[in-house]
Amino acid sequence: MNVLRLGNTIAKLRKKLGLTQLQLAELLNVSDKTVSKWENGGGYPEITILPAMSEIFGVTIDYLLKGETQGIAIAGNILVDIVNVIDKYPEKNMLANIESSMLAVGGCVPNTIIDIAKMDSDIFLKAIGKVGNDENGRYVVSQMKKHGIDVSSVIVDEHVPTAQTSVMTEKSTGDRTFFYTSGANSSFCVEDVDVDSLDCRIFHAGYILLLDALDEEDEEYGTKMARLLHKVSEKGIKTSIDVVSEEGGRFKSKIIPALKHCDYAILNEIESCKVTDLSPYHEDGRVHVENIKKTMQAFLDYGVREKVIVHCTEAGFLLDKSGAFVAVPSLELPDDYIKGSVGAGDSYAAACLYGLYKGYDDQRLLEFAAAAAACNLSASDSISGMRSKSEVEKLNTIFKRRELK
Repeated sequence: MNVLRLGNTIAKLRKKLGLTQLQLAELLNVSDKTVSKWENGGGYPEITILPAMSEIFGVTIDYLLKGETQGIAIAGNILVDIVNVIDKYPEKNMLANIESSMLAVGGCVPNTIIDIAKMDSDIFLKAIGKVGNDENGRYVVSQMKKHGIDVSSVIVDEHVPTAQTSVMTEKSTGDRTFFYTSGANSSFCVEDVDVDSLDCRIFHAGYILLLDALDEEDEEYGTKMARLLHKVSEKGIKTSIDVVSEEGGRFKSKIIPALKHCDYAILNEIESCKVTDLSPYHEDGRVHVENIKKTMQAFLDYGVREKVIVHCTEAGFLLDKSGAFVAVPSLELPDDYIKGSVGAGDSYAAACLYGLYKGYDDQRLLEFAAAAAACNLSASDSISGMRSKSEVEKLNTIFKRRELK
């Protein structure tokens, strides 16, 4: 029995009926503290209580135990960010001033999953990854748990520290540079994911190129990540990937094998175009929409089953298996609005995953993702700027869209 999922289900059904915790407690002849404990994942009802609870809520006992069909699982990088705001990025051997510094969660798993939780707390969310037995590990796990996320599949490794990134964010532009220590992420592997117990609707994995064990070669599937995605797909779960921006020639060998086992690929313009060697920009700096579209088609040709999404500062693009192509420009934000861009790609991916989960059409999905990215830019860390679904959507009525030339 998944205690956290059961608690979330009880809370959701109670609120749907307009009952307080005290009112539900009285109907079940227990204390309101007991109901609170259930809903917070601190325990679960005695089996003798389940029939009465089932009758009150008008659902089966099986539904109570398993909850609403599935949810979203995010697997991969978990780390802590030390976010430094600097006055300018220095030339080699020169000095820059750190104006502020803060601790924040980082990596694909915490960034993406907390963003989704802040958009909609009713979706069941599972985090899958590895941390060290240290303060940083306890911090990042506690932050996810605080947002109602199931962290039971986050493994604590006694032998290595939690991964860490020092982020240098330039105050005037929001541009950032990352200095990364892999820690526990380097050993996160196929065997660390209990695929047999997965019951999510979407499984999102990231970042390829920053998960050493999953980036290893596999004789049958090309990479261990491709093997993992194949195993998940065999269960009928939709799979999705994200990658990390990296200099070097590993992109094709590490990314292409995974694509035939993906339903969705969500990447930025630099990452995606490294696979095709096409430039995402014209010589004058304009977005090269045709090259991005060709790259997205190449991803479908490599095997992505449903949709390829590419995002950049200027716009988001979606190409689906039918050949339908949609481009939605980003929101035009005032200069003083932007506080940082740490986790901007993850916030965009989070909104895309949410839209895919909720069945948004392609236009609405990209509009929602653009607004979510705008939320992210309002804070210097990766998650503080995110808001509820309705607040995210409201930004589309406040700001104009850029012109995509």
